[in-house]
Amino acid sequence: MSENSVNPETMEDALNSVHQVKVGDVVKGEVLAIEDKQLVIGIENSGVEGVVPLKELSTQPVDDIHAVAKVGDELDLVVISTIGKDKENGQYLLSKRRLEAQKVWAEIQKEYEAGNNITAPVTSVVKGGLVVNAGVRGFVPASMVADHFVEDLSQYKGQELEFKIIEIDPAENRLILSHRAVLEAAKAEARKEIFSKINVGDVLEGKVARLTNFGAFVDLGGVDGLVHVSEISFDHVNKPSDVLKVGQEVNVKVLNLDADRNRISLSIKAALPEPWTDIEDKASEGTVLDGTVRRLTSFGAFVEVFPGVEGLVHISQISHEHIATPADVLSEGQSVQVKVLSVDPSAHRLALSIKALTEAPAGAKEEQPRKSSNNNRGGRSRGNNGGSHTKIPAEYQQDDSGFSLGDILGDALKDVAKK
Repeated sequence: MSENSVNPETMEDALNSVHQVKVGDVVKGEVLAIEDKQLVIGIENSGVEGVVPLKELSTQPVDDIHAVAKVGDELDLVVISTIGKDKENGQYLLSKRRLEAQKVWAEIQKEYEAGNNITAPVTSVVKGGLVVNAGVRGFVPASMVADHFVEDLSQYKGQELEFKIIEIDPAENRLILSHRAVLEAAKAEARKEIFSKINVGDVLEGKVARLTNFGAFVDLGGVDGLVHVSEISFDHVNKPSDVLKVGQEVNVKVLNLDADRNRISLSIKAALPEPWTDIEDKASEGTVLDGTVRRLTSFGAFVEVFPGVEGLVHISQISHEHIATPADVLSEGQSVQVKVLSVDPSAHRLALSIKALTEAPAGAKEEQPRKSSNNNRGGRSRGNNGGSHTKIPAEYQQDDSGFSLGDILGDALKDVAKK
């Protein structure tokens, strides 16, 4: 055989090695050239070329085509469609991204069947939820983003979060994910652990997680407990946001545990020193204090001089002039200065005076406290057997504070005695 002759077997082998390219085939290709928006590919064992558009290069965003491919690279690709009418000599539209996506779907399917979670970054916020890049597009409905209502979802953009796979359908490119399910599972585990090791009366460290009109939710380490607005401070609090802020670290006392309902009731003020502690030092006899009128009664005014500490200004100690009721000259919420007449820490009793800080007008007749009989010192009036009586706070029912029951009841006692 001459040197120029062709071996029939070799030619046949060469012809047999040329495969017909069909849509859906997975092929190998060599990068022949790189253009601005696409790769030119020589499809192995076919004798034809194809192109890979920039958007079909990767499941990840590509800004620079030269950063992901260079001439001479061999790539695994899937045939999407033909370009032009000449199928034999025409070019083919190829995709590397879709081949990668097939592998990603298979991996996600495997995690789904195993009950495992996946981690992915949030790429954008759309109407109704979040879009994440899990190698393929995933969607998180707004109701599945968090375990509480979130008004502005834009805060999640760019964050990498853990998700539970709720629904997967590769044929429809459908992947539904939930971050809320992950949070709830973690909290359930943390709640179980916390309930097993804390008790009513414990004082714990926590961080303010959320504020509402009715209280503050404090994170105890994965589990939130509620501090009702009435348990925030010994002082009056209108709104929790007036005195607390999200992220603030606080000490709280456990008031109640309800494992069945997953509720923990907490108190900030109960973890603070008792208001009457060292009251003799803070409000010794003769001390002048600033206070706020909290309550008005027929027999006097209760003035708060420290958070949680109220003292009584008897009606006879309000003004040098005669007044019919405290409401004639005072109103609730009014700021006043008072002088301490006496203090009884054990009974939580503080006797105060407003008029002691003012000079009596010339010729004014001093209002004198009425005296009561010894029979009235037990904290009850004689009018209990059918007559009316005024209810007195327990700490002011005894007469060793400087005010007798008769002083407090005033004319009401006299009227009852006449009946």
